[in-house]
Amino acid sequence: MPKGQELHLASLFVSLICAGVVFSGPVEKSEVSKNSKVPFTCDAYCITGTSRGKEVRLTLTPIKEEGEPQASPGGKACQPVHIVFRFGMSDFFRFTAGSEMPKHAHLRFYANETPRRALSFVDVRRFRSWEPNGDWQTDSGPCIMFEYQSFRANVLSNLSDRAFDETISEAMLNQNFFNGIGNYLRAEILYRLKIAPFMKARTVLGGLFPKKRELPEVKPEQGQCQPHQAVRGTIPRNQMITFQAWLQCYYVPGMKSLRDHNGRTIWFQQGVKEEPPAKGIKKEKGGVQKRVKSHDESKKMREQEKGLKEQ
Repeated sequence: MPKGQELHLASLFVSLICAGVVFSGPVEKSEVSKNSKVPFTCDAYCITGTSRGKEVRLTLTPIKEEGEPQASPGGKACQPVHIVFRFGMSDFFRFTAGSEMPKHAHLRFYANETPRRALSFVDVRRFRSWEPNGDWQTDSGPCIMFEYQSFRANVLSNLSDRAFDETISEAMLNQNFFNGIGNYLRAEILYRLKIAPFMKARTVLGGLFPKKRELPEVKPEQGQCQPHQAVRGTIPRNQMITFQAWLQCYYVPGMKSLRDHNGRTIWFQQGVKEEPPAKGIKKEKGGVQKRVKSHDESKKMREQEKGLKEQ
């Protein structure tokens, strides 16, 4: 699943590509999508995007004539609508001519122009959702990009939580505390801070966060570049080269790797001071490590299998 920096790019893409474009009419949902219809129609409206952690929100704002309420075709005054999107690995926004609508474009917003153009949400696998009049998820921690002080306080005030009994690399995937951080970003952060991924999270995090954080400038490439797609080879070559040049650790030749107990691969610096590997993680040939089931886990799995056979 794409994380914070990718979804931030998606929201920037929408805001930039739709700047100055007037949209009109109803929001159109494909017949095959099982997601909710968006109960919105308006003679003229604009679209902007924002992000928080692992979610993107589009805001449809009616364009009003000075001193007059904007009306929908039904005669009622239009009200702004927020649509919250929760992405999967193959989802993205695309702005195209209406005659070149992408396959799997399951939600469509049409510009008021001739020939028509449309902003569409493309969901190839139909795994993900959108929520009309939705709000940010409450079970995720503060956004590391836009709520840094709250994010910092949330981590430091909860260091006694069992989540920080894990290694730092595994704790960084806990969205209750690290909303928006994904697999390749944790590798790059730990590498650039020279932190071994198997150190206990609690011992690392106590003095890790500065009181202020400067955000790097993030710009969406034309056509909506998404970093996770770069690794999978599904974006244009020039964008993939840009992303690969940014990587210093993740999938970089010469780096070591191991698998955590969730089966996620951790990449880390060759030659970094190696703390004892986390319990249940074993090295393989070639430097790659994998988790080995403990005796108690193996016994539990055998009992579960036995129970299934008896049913």
